[in-house]
Amino acid sequence: MARILDQPRYKCALAAMQTVQAIPRAIPILHSGPGCGAKLNDNSGTSGLFSPNIFPCTSVSEKEVIFGGTDKLKETIENALKIIDADMFVVLTGCTSEIIGDDVGEVVQQFKNASKPVLYANTPGFRGNNYEGHDWILKALFEQYLPLSPPKKRKGLVNLFAGPPMQDPFWLGNLRELESLVAALGLTPNTIFGHGRGVLNIDRMPEAEFNVLVSPWVGIESARFAAERYGAPLLHYPVLPIGAFETSKFLRAVGEFADVDTVTVERAVNEREAEYYYYIERYADIFLEQRIMSKRFVAVSDSQYALAYTKFLVNDLGMYPTTQYLTDSPPEQYRDAITAEFRRLNYGIEAEAVFETECRQIHERMKATDFGGYPLILGSSWERTVAQEIPGHFVNISYPMVDRLVINGHVAGYSGGLKLLEDIYTVARGKLVL
Repeated sequence: MARILDQPRYKCALAAMQTVQAIPRAIPILHSGPGCGAKLNDNSGTSGLFSPNIFPCTSVSEKEVIFGGTDKLKETIENALKIIDADMFVVLTGCTSEIIGDDVGEVVQQFKNASKPVLYANTPGFRGNNYEGHDWILKALFEQYLPLSPPKKRKGLVNLFAGPPMQDPFWLGNLRELESLVAALGLTPNTIFGHGRGVLNIDRMPEAEFNVLVSPWVGIESARFAAERYGAPLLHYPVLPIGAFETSKFLRAVGEFADVDTVTVERAVNEREAEYYYYIERYADIFLEQRIMSKRFVAVSDSQYALAYTKFLVNDLGMYPTTQYLTDSPPEQYRDAITAEFRRLNYGIEAEAVFETECRQIHERMKATDFGGYPLILGSSWERTVAQEIPGHFVNISYPMVDRLVINGHVAGYSGGLKLLEDIYTVARGKLVL
């Protein structure tokens, strides 16, 4: 019997249109049924130069289902090129166009000499979710747009990738913080998402000496493809670094991978750790003396955040994990490596990681857990009610995030760890107010 997915935490692969939208002056063209774009737009920072409300769409109808939709797709691309002032157009397919068998690649090939690049990616919802769709779009970008023969390498240039745009509420702030960390080693980070980046940065990608992917699994397929195609080694760092322990570890890993001299690496680490621990020492009495929450915590989030928060709370704060719930449904081939990371914690601590998308199952298990007091509950807006029932201190840290606005905030790095402590203890100290 088919399972009902209650309170979903991700969307279909077509929602990776947000990956295209995050590239300045790039726009998706949707070869899908009418309304798909509007339904997948959740207003989580998706406005801007090209709002989803104006994304070109073929609005596939019964006529196209019967006779095929390639003619309509061709017409839509032609009109988009005439009307929309964009630097890149990316055709994305929905379920209907894939089911009827439209050859989207053949249509796009007709625009190989167009005034602006036109690419395509197969992103039907029945094929996967928008975490996977993000990967497919990046791979299409590398394969169809960039030249096959890489130019001369630029010393110290590093292509940097992290969480999927907009699905990850902190995607842009984290990416900028990771850029800052890489730059502290004397390297030049090259990213393609957000203000001041875009197609020009994409053009520079083949010149990079290295590729760095910060993610447990999202983006690994496209990153490996780019590394092989352009002869730039890939450092896959599976943990989003939060706080001093993991961020220092990240800097040393990047430094060793890029053959940065040890003196430079240790200087960058020591300077940032000194400032980080200055703030920790100032508020140590709050972290250690106030009995406002138990030492136990639970994270309900995608693999990236469940793992990152677990590492931070155990390794930096000495808290103890209960079962952690991973909600992004990663492909089977990545799951063993992800769960292995939950066993690589300080003090010999190991955390149980459970892959589960069904909200009711997660909440019932949480309510049956003995937390030994007020636990810390990290999750999406879906966890707010169960946190009140347990009860516990709730911090909203992942999609869907309907009761919190993140503009350019971040949790990555040393400063991100401090900001996270502010969020956690602001919620906890709120219980002290009568």
